[in-house]
Amino acid sequence: MLAHYLRPSLLTAFTRKLHRTSKMPIIRYITNDELAAVIKSDKVPHKDYLVVDVRDDDFEGGNIKNAINYPSSTFWNDVDELVKKTKEVPLVVFHCALSQVRGPKAARVYAETRQNVLEESPLKADVAILKDGFTQFQVKFKDDAELVEKWDKDVWASEWS
Repeated sequence: MLAHYLRPSLLTAFTRKLHRTSKMPIIRYITNDELAAVIKSDKVPHKDYLVVDVRDDDFEGGNIKNAINYPSSTFWNDVDELVKKTKEVPLVVFHCALSQVRGPKAARVYAETRQNVLEESPLKADVAILKDGFTQFQVKFKDDAELVEKWDKDVWASEWS
């Protein structure tokens, strides 16, 4: 039995850590319209909310306005830095092209890292995944400069047609 080999103080710390890390953070989905409403509201990007785009080379061709790009290929190396930068941001939204693999995985890794790194923080972030990713967001909002920037029709015509 593990308890037999650990001193009581170590056992307490071990079980506390095990208990704390076994609780999965809650991550929700946010729709295109919900995110558009947040962006168009009086909320300040990078202060009241942050959009994290984890697309890699496919980041070219447009993005959600004021989003920051943390490519999925290097996300593991950068997640601690992102957690520290966003410790006071109440809403952090992740996405990739379709939000089926890279976006949800990055959101989970971020939420778990945040939970472990900022365990004593009274501020809890609302971590969300953009439903259907940037592909559907740009279909709906590509002509709205308040929501999409650097949109390039040639990129989307060649890659997603």
